[in-house]
Formats: sequence, C-alpha cells, structure tokens
Amino acid sequence: MTKIKRQAKILELIARYEIETQDELAGYLKAEGCDVTQATVSRDIRELKLMKISTGGGRQRYTAIESSTERLAEKYLRVLRDGFVEMDQAGNLVVIRTVSGMAMAVAAALDAMNWPEIAGCIAGDDTIFCAVHTQEEAERVMEKIRENVQ
Repeated sequence: MTKIKRQAKILELIARYEIETQDELAGYLKAEGCDVTQATVSRDIRELKLMKISTGGGRQRYTAIESSTERLAEKYLRVLRDGFVEMDQAGNLVVIRTVSGMAMAVAAALDAMNWPEIAGCIAGDDTIFCAVHTQEEAERVMEKIRENVQ
C-alpha cells in the first residue's frame, strides 16, 4: 500500500473508530491489509497532524486538526486522482470506477470533502455508488470530479 493510500486509510479509520493508541491504529491498518511498523504509524500521525481529543471517561481518540483543512483537502483530492479510473451517471447516482482496492479510500475522500450535492457514498473493491440529491447535481458532481482528476 502506498503512503498516500495508507494515510487516506488512516483518516478513514480515525473517522470511523475511536482509536486511542498508535498500536490500536496499527492493528486496524493490519486488519485492512497494510503491514506497518510503529515507526511508520508514528510518522504518518505526525505528517497528517493528528491530535488526540478527550472522548470522556478518561479516554482519548485521534482526530485530524481542523486548522489543517486545506492540507487534508489536498490529500483527499490526491486520493481521488490516484484511484479514479472512470465514471458514469445513472439518474441521481454517480458510479465511479477506481483502481482495484481503492474504492473505499476514494469514497471516504469524497465524503470528507463535504460537497453539498453528495448525500453519501457506498464502495466495494473498485466501484463507488455516489448518491446525489438530484440528477442535475449529479452532473455537477461529475464535472467537479473531472476538474480534479485531470
């Protein structure tokens, strides 16, 4: 797994789970098929500028620092560019084909970009169903994607 894919997966995992330690994060990454060392996880945490926040009851979890929004947006766009193969429209759905194994990361990146037209994404191995509010907005989403993958 490339560094970009691994870091996209880290962002996806910390958004989905309350991950408290580097070892716990490494365990989740290994479960996703990414064999990492503690040093790699530590470096990724530093590069992504992750921080720990309190979740109550004396527990903490990793989260992305809000001030790094622009930097994260660029990472999400890079994940989209790296994984994108082609797309098609089916009514208000945008069907996106990705490189094999990249659909989850690309879908997480699309969700994280918070485009107002997108209701949500469902991903398999190499295909994403991106639910968009209207057919017209689906056309706008496809245009945004085209602009960002060229």
